[in-house]
Amino acid sequence: MEEPFKCATRADVAKRAGVSVTVVSYVLNNNRYVEKSKRERVLQAVKELHYTPNNIARALKGKNSNHIIFIADRINNEYFSQLTYEMDRYAYEKGWLLSLCSNRNQPDFVRQVISRRFDGIVISSMSIPDSFVQEFVDAGIPVVILQNHYYNNVDGAALISSGLYHGAREVVRYLYDRGRRNIVYLDRISTHNHYSTLSDARLRGFANEMEECGLSYEDNLITGCTSSEEVQKKLRDYMNARPIDAVFGRNDQIASYAMKEILGSGRRIPDDIAVVGYDNSSICELLTPTLTTMEAPKDQIAKVAIDMIYQMQTQGTLPEPIHFPAKMVVREST
Repeated sequence: MEEPFKCATRADVAKRAGVSVTVVSYVLNNNRYVEKSKRERVLQAVKELHYTPNNIARALKGKNSNHIIFIADRINNEYFSQLTYEMDRYAYEKGWLLSLCSNRNQPDFVRQVISRRFDGIVISSMSIPDSFVQEFVDAGIPVVILQNHYYNNVDGAALISSGLYHGAREVVRYLYDRGRRNIVYLDRISTHNHYSTLSDARLRGFANEMEECGLSYEDNLITGCTSSEEVQKKLRDYMNARPIDAVFGRNDQIASYAMKEILGSGRRIPDDIAVVGYDNSSICELLTPTLTTMEAPKDQIAKVAIDMIYQMQTQGTLPEPIHFPAKMVVREST
């Protein structure tokens, strides 16, 4: 007869690492200095034993902060402000306050977040390293990841897919089915060299569907831009050198820059060049012509993110990954 499964305790971690339980607590809470070699042994023991802190026990000890944090790359982005608004409503219903914070991408940032004992963390960031996310998880904080790229080295976080990959594929197929064969993808603007790779869900979706349609994606990717002016210049140079009949902007703002450059060149939208964005932000209906875009169900994503944190905190169980499909909102630009 098999022995029943037994969850590892901090005492088990301490024994495996050859340190005291107090040292284990210091490492997991990140609130005291611990010698590097000891810290590494503790984290290795946590990984080997699949140790998960008992969040209910933390609550009984009065360690709840009733505060969760949403970490994103660009907190001035309309998509994130809308998502924050929805999450705040659901968090408040659970008795939590919600803070929005820009990712600092520095080890000290991780330490500061952990030391504040948040009851949960929601992450939507292209630039935050997997190792930082794993540190949050190892510290016993419920973590929910809104997947905009593939986190291959994170264990113990809840995952929500907002349909970026399949949404990007749908954009390419939609354009292809309407006779567009020279489709250009405009990547993010970054001043810190955080440009997309194929681990990015949107770019991977674009690349895979282009290949499925028998088209090359590598020659139709405009990236490496540090400003809106550079986006427009690179698109201008591309239009002057090669045929183009469609532009897929990584987000609506990028797509609007493309529209400005296209119309400024004397070309017509959508007759000569169709344009599609992503996120369905308010700018879409203010542009002329209005912008076709993809939309994720922000209200549903927000509710599930908060529910996942609640489940991890109160039940100590990891929720199953959830996928939300994006939908196309067709307007005049296509």
